[in-house]
Amino acid sequence: MQNVIEVTDLKKLYPLPRQDRKNGEQFFKAIKGTNFAVEQGEIFGILGPNGAGKTTTLEIIEGLKQQTSGQVTILGLDNLLDTLVIKQRIGVQLQSSDYVPEMTLNELLKLFAGLYGYEADVDKLLGFVNLESKKHARVKDLSGGQKQRFTLASSLVNDPEILFLDEPTIGLDLVAQQKMRDFIYEYNRKYQATILLTSHNMNDLVDLARR
Repeated sequence: MQNVIEVTDLKKLYPLPRQDRKNGEQFFKAIKGTNFAVEQGEIFGILGPNGAGKTTTLEIIEGLKQQTSGQVTILGLDNLLDTLVIKQRIGVQLQSSDYVPEMTLNELLKLFAGLYGYEADVDKLLGFVNLESKKHARVKDLSGGQKQRFTLASSLVNDPEILFLDEPTIGLDLVAQQKMRDFIYEYNRKYQATILLTSHNMNDLVDLARR
């Protein structure tokens, strides 16, 4: 299978405050030389505890942060040179998301799609995550699980070639966690979509990830 993501010797350093410097160390090493590749159409999981650098790794690949050193290519494109093009071709579900609370799900999906130059198929997107009945509901009135499912739907408005999911089941009860895993698995199965997800929950990776 063709690799659609390649990460080579990825490092990210942050300057330490002067009071935290010990033994001559001037930088906190958030990522210390990570290497991996993701194949087209697979679900690839990154497992680790909070603070392990999972989110930072995703943010670099997605073009939200720049690495200190190392190379990242997505869909054959360089993450530093082709950031805008990459962002048009990927979907991102962040670990937490805030929305204009008074807007309806219908209005928000149309807004997000418009930013990509797309016309949102609202019924299809909400139907995929079983939120059709909430089409005209305000986002502030959703439960935690419903909001997380809506965040997944909103990450699909541009029909992404690669979907990035950062802790997609975080904060959900056990039933909502399993529903979210089912939605992710079904999306991969139905559309052969490449998915890169992070989690500190072993069950997410056991149920979903090929590698």
